[in-house]
Amino acid sequence: MDNNINLQKPQAPSLLIDTHAHLDDPKYDGDIDEIIKRAKAAGLEYIITVGCLRQRTDPCLRTAGTGLKKVIELTKRYAMVYASLGIHPHDAKDVMGTDLKSVPTEIGELTREKKVIAIGETGLDYYYEHSPKDIQKNIFIKQIQIARELQLPLIIHSRDAQNDTLDILRHENVRDVGGVVHCFSGSYEMARKVLDMGLHISFTGVVTFHKATNVREIVKNVPVEMMMVETDCPYLAPEPHRGKRNEPSFVAFIARRIAELKGLSYNDVARITTLNGKRLFGIGDNNMEAMIAYPIRNSIYLNITNRCT
Repeated sequence: MDNNINLQKPQAPSLLIDTHAHLDDPKYDGDIDEIIKRAKAAGLEYIITVGCLRQRTDPCLRTAGTGLKKVIELTKRYAMVYASLGIHPHDAKDVMGTDLKSVPTEIGELTREKKVIAIGETGLDYYYEHSPKDIQKNIFIKQIQIARELQLPLIIHSRDAQNDTLDILRHENVRDVGGVVHCFSGSYEMARKVLDMGLHISFTGVVTFHKATNVREIVKNVPVEMMMVETDCPYLAPEPHRGKRNEPSFVAFIARRIAELKGLSYNDVARITTLNGKRLFGIGDNNMEAMIAYPIRNSIYLNITNRCT
């Protein structure tokens, strides 16, 4: 892999958060220090690495992991790394019947770590359906309940499961919990309903793919104050690195493409999505929240409701 990554300008002074990475993936075992250095050089302030209880080799490219403790170790090793812990829908059948507050003994105990800031990724995946739908729904609901009890936001996975995802989120009154639907690839109708529930939407390198016209149209219509950026690395590397191993530094390409689609500057998108991530996950300083006016393009927007719209 070419380590001389040209992220082009602008980079500094704007800072970014990669709100969804899988730094515990074995693909990073040989050069994780260099991955972190490149992330800092690209202007990243924080990375949220998402740990799933079990991972396995499958057509979705999920590779065998070593459990959630590796994720916690990464948060202790690198100041910029925070963690989310959950049970991926692919693995729901493997924990069905257990007490989710207990291997969730594993999840339950590890959420006491101060840098665990969310529950997930959890949700529904009917594209592969590695776990039966009813079991996926059961585990999803239980994790929403855990998030509510722990007062942590959710990182939600939904693929080819729009109706059931929305039904569960509505029934569980997820507005009281908060969270983000990551790697969004659903319909505009789903995006609108998710936003109505007070949830954020996060976009990956898919937004740079030539054929991803549907995702780009949704980006144009989603308010930037409810938007986040993520890599979902090591998967879904954006253009011009598509097909290669993805990494957090590449989140700059995603922010830049979103800026183009919305007619904003790169700095606008970086600043606002970073603030969104800090607020939702409770990380970093909140000095930006004190601002009541933001420059966007050549205009000043008043932040009367404490949300930059």
